[in-house]
Amino acid sequence: MKTLSRESDRAEILQRLATLRPDSERRWGRMTAHQMVCHLTDACRMMTGERRIAPIGSRVRQTFMKALALYVPLAWPAGIPTVPELDQARCDSSPLTFVEDVAALRSIIDALAVEHRPSWPPHPFFGAMSERDWFRWAYLHKDHHLRQFGA
Repeated sequence: MKTLSRESDRAEILQRLATLRPDSERRWGRMTAHQMVCHLTDACRMMTGERRIAPIGSRVRQTFMKALALYVPLAWPAGIPTVPELDQARCDSSPLTFVEDVAALRSIIDALAVEHRPSWPPHPFFGAMSERDWFRWAYLHKDHHLRQFGA
């Protein structure tokens, strides 16, 4: 299973990110490529606890959904709604230029690669997350949105 903690998987994500352009057309959803880059950066900040997100759903639902989303080998479908705090049409992320925001995303991905801690913040949909869970989610989330833009 691919994970952002594995160097080869991380390199794949960064290479795909390098193919993204500000005018890349989306295959689904509402975000532009630039908004998606900001969304991924904000999601990384959620992973580190820098960006707090309100929990959604019951503990039982979170546990079931986490197992399904992270460890069943299926690509995430189009149209999965995001939390309001990460919705680029509603939240307060103010993008810089496309190039600067891609560089910021690359930087946070590289910083996460060396991030090891005894505990991690909960995920809004999946609840308690181990380091393994978070790095698996991080890969899948980036893969999902890069596929959204054909990258």
